[in-house]
Amino acid sequence: MTDDNTSPNESSRAIRRRQTRLSPIWIVPLVAALIGLWLVYDNVAGRGPQVTLVMENAEGIEAGNTLIKSRNVEVGRVEDVRLSDDLGHTVITARMDPEAEPMLVEDSQFWVVKPRIDREGISGLGTVLSGAYIQIQPGNSDVPRRRFDVRNQPPVASQDAEGLRLNLDSQLGNSLRVGDPVTYQGFTVGRVEETEFDAQARKMRHQLFIESPYDVLVTTSTRFWGASGFDLRLDSEGVRVNVDSLESLLGGGVTFGVPEDIPMGDPVGANTTFTLYADEESARQGTFNRYLEYVLLVDDSVRGLSHGASVEYRGVRVGTVDSVPWNFTAPQPDSRSSFTIPVLIRIEPQRLGEDEQGRTLEEWDQQMKQMFDLGLRASLKSGNLLTGARYVDLNFQRDLEGDYTPERFEGVTIFPTSSSGFAQIEQQVSDLLSKLNALDVEPVLNRLDSNLAASEATLGEVRQTTSALRELLEAPETQELPGNVNQTLEDMRRTLDGFSPESAAYQDITTTLERLDKLLRDLQPTVRTLREQPNALIFDHREGEDPEPQAPRQ
Repeated sequence: MTDDNTSPNESSRAIRRRQTRLSPIWIVPLVAALIGLWLVYDNVAGRGPQVTLVMENAEGIEAGNTLIKSRNVEVGRVEDVRLSDDLGHTVITARMDPEAEPMLVEDSQFWVVKPRIDREGISGLGTVLSGAYIQIQPGNSDVPRRRFDVRNQPPVASQDAEGLRLNLDSQLGNSLRVGDPVTYQGFTVGRVEETEFDAQARKMRHQLFIESPYDVLVTTSTRFWGASGFDLRLDSEGVRVNVDSLESLLGGGVTFGVPEDIPMGDPVGANTTFTLYADEESARQGTFNRYLEYVLLVDDSVRGLSHGASVEYRGVRVGTVDSVPWNFTAPQPDSRSSFTIPVLIRIEPQRLGEDEQGRTLEEWDQQMKQMFDLGLRASLKSGNLLTGARYVDLNFQRDLEGDYTPERFEGVTIFPTSSSGFAQIEQQVSDLLSKLNALDVEPVLNRLDSNLAASEATLGEVRQTTSALRELLEAPETQELPGNVNQTLEDMRRTLDGFSPESAAYQDITTTLERLDKLLRDLQPTVRTLREQPNALIFDHREGEDPEPQAPRQ
């Protein structure tokens, strides 16, 4: 029951106060909401940083499954894999653990671990069953970073590894790959870490890592060159064959050293840049960085002369051919009567010894010009008959002493030249042929015809005389002459038998007969020779058939 004395307004206000009180049933949803908000906050606050990884392709990467590890400990997981906006590469979004945030600095490196077969052997076999994962190598920088490029190959050495990192510039194209060995006298002391092509400079740029303690081998005098494994060279110095280690033969690499007759130099710091040469000889030539340039204006053929050929003075190398030809289309000097081929050479004073380095290049240039006036000339000579390679030979020609006029070609001093040995022989042959062409041959041929006709007449007379003498010797009377003489002598001997042996007449006749007998014996070889060769009285005795005259050839 209600109190009759209570007014209606007071009753409505009491009912309204009872309705605005908070019911205990709302406490549970409020507590649940607060707990949910706390869990969301705790989840968000407990999540690690998000990173973006860029790869050429996402082979073996799966969103939600692919892990990110460091030293085989999970530090993150891939959340999303998608293509880039330009469709040129893939973009991977990964969530890292909170404790991995210090690893995310600018020099950290990521790469995909998967089965690989290379010169080091087989690696990553554990991913065959578990699947590929992404490995992170923490850097040493203090600058944070959230976007990284994933490498195709694992790094050769960690950022904190002891050693020396160097840079190489070369024009050799794609001659090196990541992981190729760096050797010193055949012993591996490092690896190639990175390779890239600089399109602006048109050079290959490589980064090497030399392990400690071998980094002390690299000095300011060190030269690097490619180790192809097998090097065969044919030049003016002959045939040279060089075979490196089996690893270099199969995969190439880089080797280095200090050329002979050069100081060892001082140690170098990290990221020092060197030049990568094609071979050891090119590296050795690269040490001669002080040189004088001259140009040869060659009248002869330059076939066989190539870039890198030697410039020698009496067999001692003093320079190198730099370019063949050089500025071929440039206008020729007015002093040249014919078109010449310009060849650029370098005279390298450092080849003459370290004590010569005290002179300046200007002093060397003045001395060279003095030697030009004394007859120093350059010529091309053949250095190898097998390959046909040629070189530049310097020598003094005293007959040209004082015959030098300074000239320049395209701003470079002209080195006076002389014809080579083959060119001189060709000139002499040409002069001889010119003299032969200038001879009046017709009178000589007419006289020769007259002499041949007279010789034929003489031979005819000799032939007639020989025939008459042969008839005389073959006559029966001539053949009976020796028998008649013998008979006469026999008759005289019988006649003399009647004389007294003590008489003077007998002795005279005996002496006469002895002389006559001796004369007949001496005549017998002559008669025999005349019987065998009737013309022996005119011509010398010769064995073989008689010569037969022949008519002159037309």
